[in-house]
Amino acid sequence: MTGTRFDTFVILAAMRTGSNLLEESLSAVPGLAGHGEAFNPRFVGGPRKETLLGMSLQEREADPGAMLDRMAAAEGVNGFRYFADHDPRIFDRFMQDPRCAKIVLTRNPLESFVSLKIARQTGQWKLGRARDRKEGQITFDAAEFEAHLDGLEDFQRRIARLLQSTGQAAFHLGYEDVRDAEVLTGLVRYLGVPAGTVRPSAKLVKQNPADLTELVANPDAMEAALARLDRFNLARSPNLEPRRGPGVPGFLAARGLPILFMPVRGGPTDRIAAWLAQAGGGVERDFTQKTLRDWMRAHPGHRSFTVLSHPVVRAHRAFAEIMQNADAAEFRDYLKRAHGLAIPQPDASGALAPDAQRRAFLGFLAFFRASLNGQASLRPDPAWASQSALVAGLSQFAPPDMILREETMAEGLGPLCDTFGLSIDNLPAAEPQPALSEIYDAVIEKAARAAYPRDYLVFGFGPWRDQAA
Repeated sequence: MTGTRFDTFVILAAMRTGSNLLEESLSAVPGLAGHGEAFNPRFVGGPRKETLLGMSLQEREADPGAMLDRMAAAEGVNGFRYFADHDPRIFDRFMQDPRCAKIVLTRNPLESFVSLKIARQTGQWKLGRARDRKEGQITFDAAEFEAHLDGLEDFQRRIARLLQSTGQAAFHLGYEDVRDAEVLTGLVRYLGVPAGTVRPSAKLVKQNPADLTELVANPDAMEAALARLDRFNLARSPNLEPRRGPGVPGFLAARGLPILFMPVRGGPTDRIAAWLAQAGGGVERDFTQKTLRDWMRAHPGHRSFTVLSHPVVRAHRAFAEIMQNADAAEFRDYLKRAHGLAIPQPDASGALAPDAQRRAFLGFLAFFRASLNGQASLRPDPAWASQSALVAGLSQFAPPDMILREETMAEGLGPLCDTFGLSIDNLPAAEPQPALSEIYDAVIEKAARAAYPRDYLVFGFGPWRDQAA
């Protein structure tokens, strides 16, 4: 322990963001020491170093945590620079450690991309004297830049997520701040090291001072590509839905065949179970993750699949189940009191009049939307959760080999039948949807799309009437 508020510090950055200069400036302060890219997979600290804090590359590779321990035990506050492609095994450990100070350094991603391309072209990664500068000019590649941008954004989301989930704060600064004495002084105070005014290091100078349009051979193409980018994520569908687990206990396996069905709640599970029971000599169920892994090991060459339903059909199934299930009376009462839903009473025959059913279904779709957007006190049930969230949950254990559609399920199962010599004739016929057909219209379709925008977007669903025809 150092007696300061931190034992170590990490500069979370990307290449060509000014991290070298920032580390040089901090290392010049008594009580602070930077150790470069300590967790770069290709070297320890720097390309020309054989060891760092007494550890070789091989020793650090075998135990990266030991390197972090040595930094914490070293005199003063020791730190390092960490980029997105550095050793992922150490990321959670230092991010979750409140005694490790987080310094988040960012730069305009277009500037860092162009600078990175020029450095790779010229081989010049640091510049100590302006007269030694090697000039370069690149051809802008839109696809390459978008991939670069996606990588940066993913890294920044991971950083933000760990800081939020652990209740920590970081010191944020931009490329221009690295040469600002006041900002550097504030950073050193944040690290808890007593110092006067901190000056930026004079050992390094800016490598590419020219305007971006002069550094790129095709500036018009660059500007056209940038115009297509949605920098403010205006086209993004907000996803406020809680993450889902894989739901392994609900998985079904054919007893005599290496076939695994990974159900999405609210889909045609009974039809699939009946087909598997007949085709595979029975069904195995009630798995745990351990017993399912055992089943997979015992069935090499196994195939898995899931089946999606149109959002309107699936929502109507959930609606019908809630309306008809005697055990759901308390839930129906909650919907009336908390969300103002008009829950109709069935007629003497036990049926609901179409007008009443339509109004009630629209009310349920509005509730489903509120629930999935975090606007209801009840956590969304898998029965009405989005299929995109449920499929993502399946993939936490293992992604399905095939994602089929209910309306074309027989055709979709064809390759599986061909592989294992099965017949699709045993698949029970789809249940008719007369109640839904009576009430379905454009208003219901619009309400379903509002409740499940990600399902429509990700899986490409069109209007139900078109797909049911």
